[in-house]
Amino acid sequence: MQPATPSAPLPALSTRSELVDTHCHLDMEDYSTDLADVLHSAAHHGVRRIVTIGIDLSSSEKAVSLAERSPNIFATVGIHPHDAHTATPGNLRRIADLAGHRLVVGYGEIGLDYVKNYAPREVQLRAFSEQLHLARELDLPVVIHDREAHEDVCRLIKQAGLPKGGVMHCFSGDRRLAETMIDSGFLISIPGVVTFANAHALQEVARTIDLQHLLLETDGPYLAPVPFRGKRNEPKLLLLTAQRIADLKMLSLDEVAQATTANAVRLFQLARDDHGPR
Repeated sequence: MQPATPSAPLPALSTRSELVDTHCHLDMEDYSTDLADVLHSAAHHGVRRIVTIGIDLSSSEKAVSLAERSPNIFATVGIHPHDAHTATPGNLRRIADLAGHRLVVGYGEIGLDYVKNYAPREVQLRAFSEQLHLARELDLPVVIHDREAHEDVCRLIKQAGLPKGGVMHCFSGDRRLAETMIDSGFLISIPGVVTFANAHALQEVARTIDLQHLLLETDGPYLAPVPFRGKRNEPKLLLLTAQRIADLKMLSLDEVAQATTANAVRLFQLARDDHGPR
């Protein structure tokens, strides 16, 4: 994907506000040639903390390595439903070892995907259930991928019992599902899709769900917000998602930034400028 080059200034935060990109895949090839510039530009625009997401053993290792090298980057570890067949006992042990790192703040991206079905459903269900229980043992919040699998996702989360809760990443359900997950101790993460003209259900969720239950994410390099749809997404474009939510709620950009940042810090226990012991 081609990088997005703004032809007009992005929305601007005040100096007292910042944003947290709670879900970005910084290890992916799309950032390989200019990651330092991407991170510098994000910080310049007020996106000062980023959670980079593990989706298999290799990317989980890379996420931890990126967090070690870059202040204000944090990592999650886990095995995505597309790669559920790799959730072998040996790989899960290695993921669990990685999860003990001081900069690992969550377990995931894990879940179920009944749209692409890259792995058979029974394999996805087994891997998801095993990882939910592992996250509970590790005392980490979970990052959930859910595509057209709402009933099974809700059922397995309830069975697992997760005292740290988690986040419904790139939320694709309706208001009723959002409220169900909030009642289960989860936050709802809003991606750049909320800027798409046809994203009516997500816009209703963003408009009606209280800010105390919302997070923001890019899911970079995917799902760039309008007017950069189809281009590479990156953390600085989180400003466009935040501004759209502010418009839907008739709030200021700073109000959205301050509330969602507080939510991210609380869920993931994020420190700032501190890669020492945690």
